[in-house]
Amino acid sequence: MSTFTERQQALVTSSWEELNLNFAHHSLRFFTLILEIAPATKNMFSFLRDHDEIPNNNTMLQYHAYRVFQLTYESAIQLREKRKVITDGTLKYLGSIHVRKGVTDLHFEVVKEALLKTMKEAMGDKWSEELSNAWEVAYGELAIAIKKAMKDIPSST
Repeated sequence: MSTFTERQQALVTSSWEELNLNFAHHSLRFFTLILEIAPATKNMFSFLRDHDEIPNNNTMLQYHAYRVFQLTYESAIQLREKRKVITDGTLKYLGSIHVRKGVTDLHFEVVKEALLKTMKEAMGDKWSEELSNAWEVAYGELAIAIKKAMKDIPSST
């Protein structure tokens, strides 16, 4: 991992704060994008499985989207301070959930694409290649840490 700069951290932090101003809208958009990109993922989410459309005001959907963005934001902080994303209990738990749900590398790419598109829409005129790169690096390192945690899950065979 190359150095995550102070500027990259500042970009992620300021855009994270802006995203939170209307997070209910952005969480709905995030999941809409995921299902547009990969419709088959719908059944991986218990809060979407029994719905024909993405439900508005669904607290589980909002919480899940919030955690994806929050963990990416926290990864940016860790990359700046520690030069890596720390695989803690949260990421180990996420690894076990991802294994149980059958998450693959392709799913991580879908989430990255939806995350970046959501951020682009949320930031409007403030969006830039530099901002995109900062979020992409932070998410990429988070994904690496979760995939590592997934590999560390003992197989049940």
